[in-house]
Amino acid sequence: MSEKNKAVVLKFLEAMNSADAATADTCLAADAVTVAKGYGKFSGVRQRDTIVGTITAFRELMPTGLGVEVKTVTAEGDRVVVEFEGNATTCDGKPYHNQYCMVFTLSDGRISHVNEYFCNVHADEVLWPLVEQKAGDIP
Repeated sequence: MSEKNKAVVLKFLEAMNSADAATADTCLAADAVTVAKGYGKFSGVRQRDTIVGTITAFRELMPTGLGVEVKTVTAEGDRVVVEFEGNATTCDGKPYHNQYCMVFTLSDGRISHVNEYFCNVHADEVLWPLVEQKAGDIP
């Protein structure tokens, strides 16, 4: 069970890395939710549709990908914990280098819950202005 769950999570992270929302979608349970911990602008709960939409938006925000570099993976039963770094360049040419720890819970071979830990300050400073700009571009 642990190895299969680990494979699903790594497939999801690779899809997130390459902004492949269709593949990421296949890894998620129907009621999947992520909880971005902390107090930044990206903090909060995201339902499945928003998770997939966010991965789609990565293509615009980070055209060459998030640059996921997995550091550690620990799998036990229905839980998989991954420490990784993202090393990207944003669409406006700024470096985005963040550290992540994500705790995945799987059910029936799909991701049902994720607790995300990352530097909210860095994400707010580098990515949030781009999100606001893109939102302003939508009529």
